[in-house]
Amino acid sequence: MQQIDWIILAVTLLFIVSYGVWKTRESAKNVEDYILGNNETPWWTVGLSVMATQASAITFLSTPGQAYHDGMGFVQFYFGLPIAMVVICVTFIPIYYRLKVFTAYEYLEQRFDLKTRSLAAILFLVQRGLGTGLTIYAPAIIVSTLLGWNLTQLNIIIGTLVIIYTFSGGTKAVNVTQKHQMFVILFGMLVTFLLILHMLPNDMTFGNALHIAGANDKMKIVDFSFDPETRYTFWSGITGGFFLALSYFGTDQSQVGRYLSGKSVKESQMGLIMNGFLKVPMQFFILLIGVMVFVFFQFNPVPLNFNPNNKIIVEKSIYKESYQQLEKKLLDLSEEKKEFNLLYIDHLNQNYDNPILRKKLIALSEKEKDMREQAKEIISKCDKKAETNDKDYVFIHFILNYLPKGLIGLLLAVILSAAMSSTASGLNALGSTTAIDIYKRNISSTKSDKHYVYATKFFTLFWGIVAIMFACIGTLFENLIQLVNIVGSVFYGTVLGIFLVGFYIKYVHAKAIFWGAIVSQLTIFYIFYLDVVSFLWLNFIGALLTTSISILFQFSIFSKQKAN
Repeated sequence: MQQIDWIILAVTLLFIVSYGVWKTRESAKNVEDYILGNNETPWWTVGLSVMATQASAITFLSTPGQAYHDGMGFVQFYFGLPIAMVVICVTFIPIYYRLKVFTAYEYLEQRFDLKTRSLAAILFLVQRGLGTGLTIYAPAIIVSTLLGWNLTQLNIIIGTLVIIYTFSGGTKAVNVTQKHQMFVILFGMLVTFLLILHMLPNDMTFGNALHIAGANDKMKIVDFSFDPETRYTFWSGITGGFFLALSYFGTDQSQVGRYLSGKSVKESQMGLIMNGFLKVPMQFFILLIGVMVFVFFQFNPVPLNFNPNNKIIVEKSIYKESYQQLEKKLLDLSEEKKEFNLLYIDHLNQNYDNPILRKKLIALSEKEKDMREQAKEIISKCDKKAETNDKDYVFIHFILNYLPKGLIGLLLAVILSAAMSSTASGLNALGSTTAIDIYKRNISSTKSDKHYVYATKFFTLFWGIVAIMFACIGTLFENLIQLVNIVGSVFYGTVLGIFLVGFYIKYVHAKAIFWGAIVSQLTIFYIFYLDVVSFLWLNFIGALLTTSISILFQFSIFSKQKAN
């Protein structure tokens, strides 16, 4: 990195933090100000804040790498999201506003009882506490690996920057800063996309680039098959994606807190609808950037494995020579790929999609994949614990090695801004939920309004420290990203089931839903232990089990229980 990159990175991050503190310096007068932002947030800020909360650094690190390896099909995962936004706007938001709740779980006490509210809040705290640590650790481990920065120090820096403005201004600070973070993120990604197109061969059009991507099976967007072995299909996106989005946006306080700060029911609904309209195109665009990076590397040298740690491991082993020979073969293959791709472009410019050349390109890509698999085998022989999956490193490798001065700093600011935005929402939600749902309702319910502002600030600071500590010990886990995704899937379904029963099944009462949720959660633990289905389905199964078991309990064991 050059001096200009450091300046852009530092100025961008410090401006966001300073502006957030300054703009919201008087926003902690009472609990309503601190947690709900005094309900002053306009709809477009709600929409941007919701998008920024979900768009963690993982989105901008992993998604292009996902497209580089597997193509555009991942976008199907989001197909159920717009439908979920409509359901939440019609059902969830009006109820939350009518009851004037500070958190989503406050509704559950009014619908059921305090035990059910506390259970849902605790389930949320467990999975979101882990997830917030990940939003710090994931970008830190990748950036520190590639730039040689100290991982622990980077974790502390990211976490501290977020704590400063989240602690100071609460929800309003989170919303204010996320507007700027989303601007930095979208501007940075747009500039990167245009630069990639500019760096492709001179006689190559965008249409030609898409043809090359298509020839390598990267442009298959929709898969209508019912093959259970295929993870991302139209049907899994519409069903599994719908339930995941419904639980995340409808019951996760890190998202609910964003739209509860809206000026009115209508403003909050418009913010979520904005997210529903823009989320799929945004993910499509980020995946398309990954596909364009793939096209770029058809004309430029590419590493055997994008994770530089793996090469260091091999260099210190007895397999060093074998790996170097494989690298030389890949370099020769890269020259051959470049030659045939340029020839293919010449034919495309003459309006002729040469089928023989297409087959040749596919054959070369398969040969490259085979070399990459051989490289992974060598890496695994050197260190069985080494992470051979290098998807997370593809995009940042491109950024650091091929983008011009200044833009590297901007793109690193994009990654760290995304990390800060999702971390801030997580800390704000964790602090609010702990203070309002656990502390106020179960420990101390007679204190002044100012006391609960201080309590929320204290718990925000507490969870910030916990998140930093979790990020610092992240290296103890072999696959932290998968771990936290599993934790979310294990717990989200039960919480969603509680809310669905509360909203739609009025004859189920407190004891039935509480014990139904307990039994459902234990069953999910057992199903996960048996490993009979992909963890992606646990969310749907958990919601179904909670709903059906609570209905069964209501008509059998608790049939005489009356409504609250």
